[in-house]
Amino acid sequence: MSKTSLLKGILAGAAVSVFASAALASDEHVAPMTEFANSTVKNWIADSMVVDAIKAQNERHAGLSQADIDKMDKDWRAQTDASSRPMIDAVLSNALSAYLNKQKESMQGLVTEIFVMDNRGLNVGQSDVTSDYWQGDEAKWQKTYSAGPNAIFIDEVEMDESTQTFQSQLSMSIIDPASGEVVGAITIGVNVDAL
Repeated sequence: MSKTSLLKGILAGAAVSVFASAALASDEHVAPMTEFANSTVKNWIADSMVVDAIKAQNERHAGLSQADIDKMDKDWRAQTDASSRPMIDAVLSNALSAYLNKQKESMQGLVTEIFVMDNRGLNVGQSDVTSDYWQGDEAKWQKTYSAGPNAIFIDEVEMDESTQTFQSQLSMSIIDPASGEVVGAITIGVNVDAL
């Protein structure tokens, strides 16, 4: 066997191993992430500050049309690469974002990002900049907010190129304890390798 053939064989074996690890991780991450949701995230979203921030934004955004939402999302996306980011900076500097960043930091690398959405799927607070402002067209919002008060959605495991770790997103509905109604949703990026 030539050195080239041997090297190709080793690389092919390594690729299969990586894909097998990803498949294994995608099957095995659901139970521990569900446990994390129930033992930790439920406490975060029960905080009155989280619920109050969402309810306040729900009231402010009650009159928005889909065209308004699309424009806000377009503005957000444009600001992600801009030097001036008034919309993004306003969200990142609010009290809810500070709270979410504190929760992320307390997880010592297990959590990669946290963001909270309102009843339209718009970001209310976040630990890190998201690529878009409107999540209402994505499964993370549709399979939680729209699914009811006890909804938990755990997405597939994917390789994060920037950190070279396997990650998944855990999303949950957020309810107003006073009314029992769903007011928003939360998404948490989880480092599956650390889980």
